[in-house]
Amino acid sequence: MGVRIAVPSKGRLRDPVLRLLEAAGIEPLYSPDATRALIVPTNWENVSLVYVRPEDIPAIVSAGGAELGITGLDYIEEHSGEGLEIVEGLGIGRARLVVAVPEEAPVESPRDLPDGVRVATKFVNIARRFFEKLGVRARIIRITGSAEAMPRLGVADAILDVSSTGTTLRLHGLRVVAEVMRTEAKLIRGSHVDPEDPLVEVIVEAVRSVLRARGYKLVLMNVPEEALQRVVEALPSMSGPTIARVEGPRPMWEVITVVPEDRLAHVLVEARRRGARDILVLSVDRVIP
Repeated sequence: MGVRIAVPSKGRLRDPVLRLLEAAGIEPLYSPDATRALIVPTNWENVSLVYVRPEDIPAIVSAGGAELGITGLDYIEEHSGEGLEIVEGLGIGRARLVVAVPEEAPVESPRDLPDGVRVATKFVNIARRFFEKLGVRARIIRITGSAEAMPRLGVADAILDVSSTGTTLRLHGLRVVAEVMRTEAKLIRGSHVDPEDPLVEVIVEAVRSVLRARGYKLVLMNVPEEALQRVVEALPSMSGPTIARVEGPRPMWEVITVVPEDRLAHVLVEARRRGARDILVLSVDRVIP
């Protein structure tokens, strides 16, 4: 049985998602841009990528059109999440779903919006739930493209949309009055899929191994025997550093460990101060516990 992975065909998630899959060893055999193909085989036997709009991925996975998919939590919530399971947060495509109004609007929070306020969004279900919870009777206007221009065009009084940095909102004279939710890319699996399916398990573990490796570096160093204990005490590691004797004219040990990148500079300086030398720092591609 083959496995299809639904991935974004466009938008801010597409390139980060494809880079993540490539890091996990899963690469399309050809670019869909060159062929207009929607289903593309990969270098993994019986694994293909299905290129679709990110907002359609939850529905496609839940309906059985793909076994796995990667899309934003915002689109999963808009779909309601029925018929699928979130397997893993991927830490890419992080953004906020916000309510924004024109700069000059006398509004400080969404509760200040009057009944009948027109809100433009492609997240119709999320918007409806959000305003109903606040007790604001909003008229939700469904759009499929950019929402930022809608207030200036007189189509809407406010928008509910994704914002990464806020730059686009400011360029259109909008300001945020509420954060609805935070979103990032998620790996999802259809409820119809056996989570113990061997190929599905391998794909999920390949992706997870890449995620675990983020933020870590492999550090190798030579340590004179008399400094070994002092150096090892200063080193973080997973289960413990690897230590092997170095053949040479004086007693020397090779020490190998994994260090979180945000602690790397401090660890290297302290290890050098305690007697380590010949220090090498390497990238970590995968971590499998």
